[in-house]
Amino acid sequence: MGKQKKTRKYATMKRMLSLSDQRLKEKDRLKPKKKEKKDPSALKEREVPQHPSCLFFQYNTQLGPPYHILVDTNFINFSIKAKLDLVQSMMDCLYARCIPCITDCVMAEIEKLGQKYRVALRIRVTQHKCYIVATVDRDLKRRFRKIPGVPIMYISNHRYNIKRMPDDYGAPRF
Repeated sequence: MGKQKKTRKYATMKRMLSLSDQRLKEKDRLKPKKKEKKDPSALKEREVPQHPSCLFFQYNTQLGPPYHILVDTNFINFSIKAKLDLVQSMMDCLYARCIPCITDCVMAEIEKLGQKYRVALRIRVTQHKCYIVATVDRDLKRRFRKIPGVPIMYISNHRYNIKRMPDDYGAPRF
């Protein structure tokens, strides 16, 4: 085997035009101005949105029966696959009356899914402010965890469970 030739690399540094180059225009020849440094001792003012006082702690203190639950399409589909009755299983989980709230977009998604999920269309649509979110989507649950005071209902082991619910209302802890 022969010895590999090593050549020197010339002009490896970045080539830049000097400020006195004739190809530059007059306005480009001026040196760029340095940014002004901000005074660190000066106080910064920022606007923070006002949250309700009931969401001061981790749990929503104004949440009580009858519970209004915002239901996701995936939650309905997984409930049907697990052979769970939506309203009855919610009542078993929360030990109180539950009103599932289904938006128009969720209804449209269920209609597109076909004949298998027509059972979910029997649930009537109600327009009400919802306090509990029912979903099995990981990304959606991650987003709702960032919002203070919003309990999340999910499915595990063929039953409904809930997280971030106040202890006063007797929701099961797992």
